[in-house]
Amino acid sequence: MTNSFKGRTGLDRVLRATGYSLAGLKTAYRGENAFRQEAWLAALLLPAAFWIGRSWVEVALLAGSVILVLIVELLNSGIEAAIDRVSFELHDLSKRAKDLASAAVFLSLVLCGGIWTAAVWSRFLA
Repeated sequence: MTNSFKGRTGLDRVLRATGYSLAGLKTAYRGENAFRQEAWLAALLLPAAFWIGRSWVEVALLAGSVILVLIVELLNSGIEAAIDRVSFELHDLSKRAKDLASAAVFLSLVLCGGIWTAAVWSRFLA
């Protein structure tokens, strides 16, 4: 069986992929409390990155660390949805996958917090 979407090329493919991506962001925002909270935080932090960062590298690190949190949260939500699609039954492998995805979100938050702390310290407290 072939996938009818695999034959799409050019602008049609790009437009459809963009639509799917926007639908995913909408789904995450409406259905995932953690993503919604992180999106609101990103709405505050992304403009602040341009104010706090003193060079394009600092701005990129500050903004990139915030975007990374959103990316990892989306992947975490996708993993959770796939596992829940298979079964709501408690299983060691399901728990392991969800815990690992959650750990990835945690590490992205630690990285983001560390970058922002260092930048604020360097800019205002050093």
